[in-house]
Amino acid sequence: MEQNELYSNNQDSAPFPSERAGERNELYPVFLKLHNLNVLIVGGGNVGLEKLSFMLKSSPNANVEVVAPKFLSELEELVKKHPSVKLTKAKFKKKMLKKRHMVIACTDDLKVNKRVFDLSRKRYLICNIADTPPLCDYYLGGIVTKGNVKIAISTNGKSPTTAKRLREFFEEIIPDDINKMVENLNEYRKTLKGNFEEKVQKMNEITEALKNKE
Repeated sequence: MEQNELYSNNQDSAPFPSERAGERNELYPVFLKLHNLNVLIVGGGNVGLEKLSFMLKSSPNANVEVVAPKFLSELEELVKKHPSVKLTKAKFKKKMLKKRHMVIACTDDLKVNKRVFDLSRKRYLICNIADTPPLCDYYLGGIVTKGNVKIAISTNGKSPTTAKRLREFFEEIIPDDINKMVENLNEYRKTLKGNFEEKVQKMNEITEALKNKE
């Protein structure tokens, strides 16, 4: 996985049974400010390392606590580079769900993972159980990041290979200097006069060239 470029996660996998019937992807994408939220990861092994790495590559200041009886040395080394992440060496207890916003469980004990999910549901917390789509309120999909521009990709679990190729496609066609363009447009937007609709119309005119395929 590459910092600020392309990285994937196996959560773009099999969908819920109700999702298989339709042809549309009904997942709702959001971009979370993880530095303002409290995230709990239960599990300190290889999958825990993968989840945390994926999260920190996109949100390096994410507010995360990782709970496990023991941790991989690679995970401990990663946490040393991110002061917003806390390691707690202990078994999972339901009190650990207090004041959380989202939860990931990725232990090698299916009973523990299921308990985390059930307790999270009772507290209306969104939860992701690794490699168990029926016990996921959200997936961790593929991401392309260039400066202020970020694109999230999901194939609704139909084809991780297609998601990978789309990531490569966007990585290739999005120019490296797009962040400068975004910043310039933001400064220009601040100078516009008129009501909201007039400003939108002017910005649409300015950015029309982005649709030029030549």
